Amino acid sequence: MNGLPDPRNADIQVWVGDGLHPRAEAKVSVFDSSVQGGDAVWEGLRIYEGKVADLDRHLDRLFDSAHAMAFRGVPSREKIKRAVFATLHANGMYDGAHIRLTLTRGEKVTSGMSPHWNQSGCTLIVLAEWKAPVYDQNGIRLITSSIRRNNPQSIDSKIHHNNLINNILAKIEANHAGADDALMLDLAGYVSETNATNVFLAKRGVLLTPHADSCLPGITRSTVIRLCREHGIECRERNLSISEVYTADEMFTTGTMGELSPVLDVDGRRIGAGGRGPLTEKLQGLHAEWVRRHGEPIPPL
Repeated sequence: MNGLPDPRNADIQVWVGDGLHPRAEAKVSVFDSSVQGGDAVWEGLRIYEGKVADLDRHLDRLFDSAHAMAFRGVPSREKIKRAVFATLHANGMYDGAHIRLTLTRGEKVTSGMSPHWNQSGCTLIVLAEWKAPVYDQNGIRLITSSIRRNNPQSIDSKIHHNNLINNILAKIEANHAGADDALMLDLAGYVSETNATNVFLAKRGVLLTPHADSCLPGITRSTVIRLCREHGIECRERNLSISEVYTADEMFTTGTMGELSPVLDVDGRRIGAGGRGPLTEKLQGLHAEWVRRHGEPIPPL
């Protein structure tokens, strides 16, 4: 199979519905709500040294999102965990892997917007791949997108839903600009997050991050805030303007897919010294220790 970032993923087994299927046969119905309207919720999970990092926190958010979306027939926590572990065992993935865990509203009896056509319960998808952190840990470059991040007036960012068109449009702008990702602002013009990650700035030894109003309150984001509290690093949540981004001493992004990634420049403005700063490096180390300590062990077969 051509173009795979990791050729080991050519023959993976994927959980769809109630069982495992070879990659080429892992499909959902054209009547599934994810196809009909992006009507699904999801989580990203990372595997470290035989453990699924922060599994219960991710499942808590998955269930909260499904409840906010009024899903019916949601599988139990135990069933989802069994599917996750079965998928990892089937692929022999115990380290260096990532899971895209998706829960759709399920298959409809006819095409249409209304959830009353969903009469079969949810569809569970566990897509595990061999995947290293997606960003260069030595630094990435951002541009500011013209696409604004949703706020609760339109779609509440606290619902981790699959309807990601505004994020995708922002990513397209980044691709055209030759940047790694796009920084997105909220409707008031304050910094929200990137198209895929939360953001932190450091200024004179204080860590700053936007309020989780128009951005996802990410699991890695909350871990960083907790690590700051535990290690005596001052961290404040507040509105941040784009000029504060340009003049920050350090900047990094956070997310399960990319962990902690230093930002080298934004819109051509160098951030700090243009490399990974000392606070970023310290938090990268603390985060690496955290995810290896706070993972749920993959049970033996």
